[in-house]
Amino acid sequence: MRTLGAEMIEIASGRCRIAAPILPSATQQHGYAHAGLTFAIGDSAAGYAALSLMPEGSEVLTSEMKIHLLAPGKGDRLVATGSVVKPGRRLMVVRADVVAETGEDRVPVATLLGTMVPVTG
Repeated sequence: MRTLGAEMIEIASGRCRIAAPILPSATQQHGYAHAGLTFAIGDSAAGYAALSLMPEGSEVLTSEMKIHLLAPGKGDRLVATGSVVKPGRRLMVVRADVVAETGEDRVPVATLLGTMVPVTG
């Protein structure tokens, strides 16, 4: 995430927000944020949202993640808000919504839905 310039901007129980600037190194041929950037911060935000509900020392791994790209990622930065849809001991269903920000304007870019696997010890 450091390579992408991403940073966690909020963490709460079952929720996480991660922001990343849309840098030239993370754009595709049309100048929009690459879907890989959108996916990476969405997956991480959803994963940290799941992790926030687990005991200290635990980890999570993504077992599957689906992305719906809604609009081109253009603007100053992308912000992913991850949340837990259904917590569980063996599987956690998560989602992330990603928006592109330019000043005060926010445009929905993607929605991700997936499953995290809790890993302990």
